[in-house]
Amino acid sequence: MKFRIIPVTPFQQNCTLIWCEQTLEAAVIDPGGDIERIQAVIEEEGVKLTQVLLTHGHLDHVGGTAPLAREAGVPILGPHKEDAFWIDGLDQQSAMFGFGKVEGFTPDRWLDEGDTLTVGKEQLEVLFCPGHTPGHLVFFHRNSQLAQVGDVLFQGSIGRTDFPRGDHATLIRSIREKLFPLGDEVRFIPGHGPMSTFGEERRTNPFVADHRG
Repeated sequence: MKFRIIPVTPFQQNCTLIWCEQTLEAAVIDPGGDIERIQAVIEEEGVKLTQVLLTHGHLDHVGGTAPLAREAGVPILGPHKEDAFWIDGLDQQSAMFGFGKVEGFTPDRWLDEGDTLTVGKEQLEVLFCPGHTPGHLVFFHRNSQLAQVGDVLFQGSIGRTDFPRGDHATLIRSIREKLFPLGDEVRFIPGHGPMSTFGEERRTNPFVADHRG
């Protein structure tokens, strides 16, 4: 599986295009906005978009979802249904963060722990990792040891928990019980900032390193 990170919105959110090298079928994860930029990368890579995947319902991760999915004629999968209130409240989020009008949508399918998704011949495992939001998901590609973790974990930091229904203890538990057991060598793409590995964060992250346990 190949991938390309596309920073979008004033928040520099890491939208990611992933695709199967054999079939050239692709998915976009967290199209927060700037869909012309996303569409240009899809065209540049010569792949066919077949689905949009969402880790959670915050505006900078979902703001471009409706027009991208509609124009490509593809389904929207995720996040977990506990984040429905975030998606239902896109207008309020737009006002809160100073974004322009954002088109609303309803996912074609909510996802949950244990679900699997296919992108061409590649398979993604769905992990339920609440804390930053109550319905946050992580997508894990076991064959390449790559995880798309949204705003659960960052290089040297963790997701905020001061938004409605965020919970710090739950977030720490998600990281330590769901992500770290996947293995130290697993690379991850966070919702913002540079990539890292779970092993590096176990050693050095000031919030969830092993010595903080």
